[in-house]
Amino acid sequence: MASVIGPVHDRNPLLLEHQFSSSSTSPHHEIEPEASTEEREKENSNRRIASVDVFRGLTVALMILVDDAGGTFPSINHSPWFGVTLADFVMPFFLFIVGVSIGLVFKKMPAKLAATRKVLIRTIKLFLLGVILQGGYFHGLNDLTYGVDLQQIRWLGVLQRISIGYFLAAICEIWLVGNVRAESALGFVKKYFMEWLVAVLLCSLYAGLLYGLYVSNWEFEVPGMHSNMFSSNYKSETIVHCEVRGSLGPPCNAVGLIDRFLLGEKHLYQHPVYRRKEECSINSPDYGPLPPNSPVWCLAPFDPEGILSSVSAIVTCFAGLQYGHILVGFKSHMTRILLWTISSSALLGVGFVLLALGMPISKPLYTLSYMCITVGTGGFLFIVIYYIVDVCNFRRSTILLEWMGMNALIVYALAACDLFPAAIQGFYWRSPANNLVSATEWLLETLLHSKRWGKLAFVLLGILFWCIVAGFLHKKRIYVKF
Repeated sequence: MASVIGPVHDRNPLLLEHQFSSSSTSPHHEIEPEASTEEREKENSNRRIASVDVFRGLTVALMILVDDAGGTFPSINHSPWFGVTLADFVMPFFLFIVGVSIGLVFKKMPAKLAATRKVLIRTIKLFLLGVILQGGYFHGLNDLTYGVDLQQIRWLGVLQRISIGYFLAAICEIWLVGNVRAESALGFVKKYFMEWLVAVLLCSLYAGLLYGLYVSNWEFEVPGMHSNMFSSNYKSETIVHCEVRGSLGPPCNAVGLIDRFLLGEKHLYQHPVYRRKEECSINSPDYGPLPPNSPVWCLAPFDPEGILSSVSAIVTCFAGLQYGHILVGFKSHMTRILLWTISSSALLGVGFVLLALGMPISKPLYTLSYMCITVGTGGFLFIVIYYIVDVCNFRRSTILLEWMGMNALIVYALAACDLFPAAIQGFYWRSPANNLVSATEWLLETLLHSKRWGKLAFVLLGILFWCIVAGFLHKKRIYVKF
C-alpha cells in the first residue's frame, strides 16, 4: 500500500513538483543587471511553496499535542458538544490544506481519465488505511493486544473523511473547471464557478437534512457493565425518546440518525465526546463516572466523523481548493495575501452570522458555522505562515514543522495513531507497566514535580522526536506516500 520514493519532484502528489533554491544563480543572472519586478515575480512562481508543508506539519503536531495531552489539559481537548477548542481546529486544518494541495497538483490539467484513476486509487488506499488504523484493530497504548470483531469495526474516521473530501474536490477539479483563462476577477469566477456551485449544493444538502429530518424514538444496546463509567441502573436495551425535527443536541440530531440507519450503532465510535458533558460525567469536562439521574443517551454511540457531518466537512476541502487556485493564478505575494485575507474575513463573517442566527458551533455535527469559522481561522494562519516562510524566507524557524509536513502521513500513522509507542511498550521488564515509554514519562513528571507538566513535557518531547525523524527521512530523500 505504501511506496517509498527518492526524487524530490516525485515525492508527494499533494505538493508542488518543482523547487527553486534562492541561493542558486544561473550564468544568465551573472551577466544581466538586477532582475525587474516582473522577473522576480516569475521567479517566485517557480519557488516551492514551503508554507504548505509547514502548515501540514503544524497540523500533525497539534493533533499529537491535543490527543496525548488533552486528557491532562481538558481546556485544549475537544469541546464536549457545543463550542470550539484547540483540538477542534485540527480536522478542518487537515481538510483545508488538502484542498490547497489539490489546487497545486492540478494546476496543469493532466489527462482526465488517467488523473481520475490515480485519484480513485489514492482515495481507496487512504480510506482502507484509516479503517486499519482507527477501525479498532489496534487497541492503543497500555494494551498489548490487537484484533477487531468485524461486526463492530468502525468504518469511518479521520483518514476516511480526508479521503472522501480529497476524492470529491479532486474529481471536481479535474472535470468541472472551465477552460477560461483566469486573468481577471470575472475570469476567475467563470473558471471555478461550477466548483463553488457544488460547495453551495453540499451546504444546502447538509442544512436541509440537519433541520428537516424527523428523528423518532430509537433504541441502543448498552455496553457491558465492566466499566465504572456504566451504571447498573441501565438495562441492556435502552430507548431514547426524541420525536423531534431539527434538534442539534446529542441524542436526537439527524447526524446520528443517518449513521445509525446506514452504518449501524455497533460500527460507530463508542466513546463520543458528549460523555464529558456535565450530564454524563462527574469529572466534566473530562471523562468520568456517570452522575446520578444521568440521561440514558450518555451511553449511546456517536461517530464524530459520520456521514452527514462529512458532507459539510467536504466543503472545507473546497474552500482550501480556492486558496490553492489563488496561489496558482496570481503571482504577486501581496495580491495573494489580499485575496486570502478577503476570503478568510468573509468566511469568518458568515460563520458568526450563522452563529448569531442560532446555528451553534459544533465539531461533532460539523455545523456550517463551525466550518466557516475554522476555515477562516485556518486561512489567516496560512497567511501568516506564508508571509513568514515564503515571503520573508524565514525558513529556519519553521524547518522542523516543514520536515514533519513532508512526511505527514507516516508521522500521523506512527505517532498520532500510537503505533510506534505501542510497539515500544511491547518490550518491558517483568511487567508490561515497566517499559521505556512509561519510564520516560515518569522521569519527566518526577523532574518537574508535576504530573500535568510532566505529561506536557513528554508530549512536546515526542513531537520534537518526530520532527527529527522526519528531518532524517528528508535528508535521506525518503518519503512515504499512499
